[in-house]
Amino acid sequence: MDSDLLNEREKAAVLWAEHVTKNTARSRDDVYEHVRSIFDNTEMVELTIICGQFNFRNRFMDSLRIPVEPPKEVDKIKSSVDLDPETVRRHLELVLEKWPSTFPEVRSDD
Repeated sequence: MDSDLLNEREKAAVLWAEHVTKNTARSRDDVYEHVRSIFDNTEMVELTIICGQFNFRNRFMDSLRIPVEPPKEVDKIKSSVDLDPETVRRHLELVLEKWPSTFPEVRSDD
């Protein structure tokens, strides 16, 4: 909620999603009133439906132990966390070495 990367509406949507997910939205009048001051009735319904759908999907898939992604894809993500800094440095050096000194001018075809 302290991020400068999110605007007020985005922060309110995240706050609402958190409380819908935790099933605390119904007992948090302060959260409801805050979010309601930012979103109209239609937007509130849409946000709540989206949150509910994602929560349903997660609970359904987790309960039945159905992987959302194939295991090989998950393993790719896991391995990317363990990047070797030296490999990354060499890659970036190669990118910089091949970096063009000029770029083509963008033409607009009116």
